[in-house]
Amino acid sequence: MTGIPDSFKAFRIYNDAEGYRAYIEDISLDDVSMGDVTIRCEWSGINYKDALAATGKGQILKSYPLIGGIDVAGEVITSECERFSPGDKVLVTGCSQSETRDGGYSQYLRLDSSSVIPLPSGLTTREAMGIGTAGFTAAISLYRMEALGQTPEAGPIVITGATGGVGSFAIDILTRVGYEVHAITGKVTQFDYLEELGARQCISRHDLHWGQKPMESVRWAGCIDNVGGDMLAGISRVIDLWGNIAVCGMAGGIGLHATNLPMILRGVSLIGISSNNTPYDIRKILWDRIANEWRPRHLEAIIRTEVDLDELPDAFDSLIAGESLGRIVVNLA
Repeated sequence: MTGIPDSFKAFRIYNDAEGYRAYIEDISLDDVSMGDVTIRCEWSGINYKDALAATGKGQILKSYPLIGGIDVAGEVITSECERFSPGDKVLVTGCSQSETRDGGYSQYLRLDSSSVIPLPSGLTTREAMGIGTAGFTAAISLYRMEALGQTPEAGPIVITGATGGVGSFAIDILTRVGYEVHAITGKVTQFDYLEELGARQCISRHDLHWGQKPMESVRWAGCIDNVGGDMLAGISRVIDLWGNIAVCGMAGGIGLHATNLPMILRGVSLIGISSNNTPYDIRKILWDRIANEWRPRHLEAIIRTEVDLDELPDAFDSLIAGESLGRIVVNLA
């Protein structure tokens, strides 16, 4: 195919008789999942899910081997779909990449056009991957909360796991559109970073005490929760009438030991946020907002690290160890 080399580099994940392993290797386009759009990959990003998949610490992949990376942005080389032409800049987040089909840690990739979003005007491919699934998840959370009536006037929104990618973008986006945001984190040394993004109040998770009642005194009008577990259970007891909790993370575990009283007596809603399978029309709406009225004001502050394919393993280890701050972008060029 014109413009596509006989071999190129990709970060592939294996799980077979030789064990679980992941490394960079030279492959050809014939080794890549089928798709009607072929792109030259320019940028990707690193999400917690990527680190779990690459290290084998999470059951993410459904088949092996697969190229890692749930996000990618680049330039169309060939297209069998009339919506895209060579030279178009595009992006994909989620859509089963690095789960049932090859993902974005590759220099070339074939994509299913049903998952490909035209790069919105005003965003570069690097910026789009700086935002990536993390920023997209924050945007879905706000979109769905507001669909259930959340407004800035109702009161402050609290963000848990605030120093991560989703948390960072949630603070930035919500404050941009007028919400007062409070941030909960275990990284008390990063309070200045969270305040730079717009957090009005920063709270150490080590100082939290929820009380033992099914419902405690109201503290916030809503929440974007990246932690789950005991944090989510505690948050559910202190959300105000008709408030919403967007549930989008599990850093604190997948269990939920709570009661339904806040839901049936205060009208609190638990909203599940699944960025991977968001409908295409909503994806286009949200990426347009992210590029315009919801565009993060502190994007370059949130993009803390830039790596290439060779540096992926160290970046994964840092993320798993909880040492990462903000977003890591991957230069595929």
